[in-house]
Amino acid sequence: MTREQLEHAIRAACDVSEDTEIWIFGPQAILGEFPNASEELRASIEVDVQPKNRPDKVGTIDGALGELSYFHQTYGFYVHGLPIEEATTLAQGWEDRATPVCDEKSTRGKTGWCIEAHDLAASKLVVYREKDRDFVRTLLIEGMIAPETLIERINLLNIDEELRDRLLQWIQNTIEEL
Repeated sequence: MTREQLEHAIRAACDVSEDTEIWIFGPQAILGEFPNASEELRASIEVDVQPKNRPDKVGTIDGALGELSYFHQTYGFYVHGLPIEEATTLAQGWEDRATPVCDEKSTRGKTGWCIEAHDLAASKLVVYREKDRDFVRTLLIEGMIAPETLIERINLLNIDEELRDRLLQWIQNTIEEL
């Protein structure tokens, strides 16, 4: 996915949800801070979103723009509407750190609020799938996130201590490998 495709997704999701702002919280949120992120980081063809002011419209987005929709078939990517609190675990204060993607031309004044890179990395680690760890490892290798800040975000997560310890150990081991 490219930044231009993300901007298209913002326009489409806002139009369908009748909102002017959406939260973007899947891996494509990286394009908020890093519009030219490596292909490895933007390989997914799915954008996870929730309307900021109309969260009740997630199903409308998924129906109109989701997987196997006409939109997906036409543009080669899709917009997955889902409640952010059901889809991911985010560190306290994430809303204040989100990066806006907004422009009169590219998003027609609509705003996609992309989860900040460290918050995104922490949320990916909570899931702990291999592809999510690879995503975070790439962020670390490319210098897009700082280990110290990632550790701070892990410590802000509302998770049990056993999981927190496992994530902190993974970060420590990965930093030593790199």
